[in-house]
Amino acid sequence: MILCARDGAVVTLTLNRPDKANAVTPDMLADLVDHVERLGDAKVLILTGAGRVFSAGADLDAVRAGLATSELWETLSGAIARFDGLSICALNGSLAGGAFGMALACDIRVAVPGAKFFYPVMKLGFLPQPSDPGRLTALIGPARAKMVLMGGARLDAAQALQFGLVDALDDDVIGAAHRLAGDVLLADRAHVAAIKQMI
Repeated sequence: MILCARDGAVVTLTLNRPDKANAVTPDMLADLVDHVERLGDAKVLILTGAGRVFSAGADLDAVRAGLATSELWETLSGAIARFDGLSICALNGSLAGGAFGMALACDIRVAVPGAKFFYPVMKLGFLPQPSDPGRLTALIGPARAKMVLMGGARLDAAQALQFGLVDALDDDVIGAAHRLAGDVLLADRAHVAAIKQMI
């Protein structure tokens, strides 16, 4: 349920469970970790979803079996954050719950104008992934992070852009991701890694 496509130095990982709003199962989560940890000499990682939703978060049946507290969520976001190329989350639709971690760990987030964003950990009684509050705060500030994580705020795409949660809106998020990757693909991989490290 994770599609991996490689085109030169670009690896695209697609959550491919559109009939279930790309809700993440344990197998999907493990596959994502495996793919990200084996990116090799790729310069660009694009993370996206199939259908009209990026991801509804953890699969509800799997949540009841403990997926919501799996350490693999943090392993995944850590692996994405450590990737020394350019990581772009191409949000083809709404982003919710545990799927926030993988998006927050990316360098850039591009969303379709109809996307919605919510992370209902407070009302569900779960803690967010350990690194998520810090990454969210770095993007949108502490008060707005509390609005999302504690106040249950549901952001539309325009609000997410205004807050800094996403960096651009585009009807064609995959095309936008490839345009953003253009200069990286022309550069030496060591140069890419060096600039990312400086930032």
